Amino acid sequence: MKKILVVDDDDEVLETIQLILEIGGYDVEPLNDAELIFERINEFEPDLILLDVVLGKIDGRVICSQIKSHDDTKKIPILMMSGLYDLKEVQDMVCAPDDFMSKPFKMDVLLEKIEKLVTKKEPRYDIN
Repeated sequence: MKKILVVDDDDEVLETIQLILEIGGYDVEPLNDAELIFERINEFEPDLILLDVVLGKIDGRVICSQIKSHDDTKKIPILMMSGLYDLKEVQDMVCAPDDFMSKPFKMDVLLEKIEKLVTKKEPRYDIN
C-alpha cells in the first residue's frame, strides 16, 4: 500500500483528503503542523507528499524547496495544492513540485494525479 503524507493547516481539508485517499486504497498520514514535516517524513517514509501552499505562518513553497534540496528526500514526489496560487506561480519556484492542483478540486482528478505520481518509475540506466 502506497503511503501519502498530507500537509494542510485546515483540519476539514485534511479529513476530507484523508477519507478520499483511504477509500482509494492509500495509507494516509495527515499533518496540520508543517513545522513537523521532516520529522514525519522520517517516521512515515511517504511515497508521495500532498502539500498545501499556504500553511499558516509557513510557506509550502519553501518547504517544497527544502524537501527537493535534501538528498534523503528529493526523490519523494510532491503534489502541491492551493486555492490562492496558480500553477504558473508554483512552477516558477527554484525547486518546483512534481505536480500542482487548484482548490477546490474534484476527487477523481486528485486520485488520478496521485496515481500517476506514485507509480512513476525511476529511469533505468543500462551500462554495457
